[in-house]
Amino acid sequence: METTLAIVKPDAYKNGYAGKIIDRIIEEGFTIEEMKQILMTKEKAEGFYEVHKERPFFGELVEFMSSGNCVVLSLKRENAVAKWREVIGATNPEEADKGTIRALYGTNTGNNAVHGSDSAENGIIESNYFFKE
Repeated sequence: METTLAIVKPDAYKNGYAGKIIDRIIEEGFTIEEMKQILMTKEKAEGFYEVHKERPFFGELVEFMSSGNCVVLSLKRENAVAKWREVIGATNPEEADKGTIRALYGTNTGNNAVHGSDSAENGIIESNYFFKE
């Protein structure tokens, strides 16, 4: 079993999609190991996205992620990272396959509804960031 982190981002939460996204997680065969609703502080967002600190979008990303409620979930299943990334679709909702979460609920590359870990190693690190404090 593999772990991945999912985040229902502020845009999807504000637009009332959190329940639909959680339902989809369950339908896709994930086990929700841990889940909580949070209002991410700027400091927490900066720490989580530290890998992007030198990128031009870092400040905007931190502002967005700390702008409203999120739901963070630690998910498990076989091939969890690859499966979750398949379910959520491309970063840009306009390029995401039809029926993926980002195609359904994302607005643009910045407001793309959900986060997904990019590797099994990061799935554990990211889950621990929110749940093993």
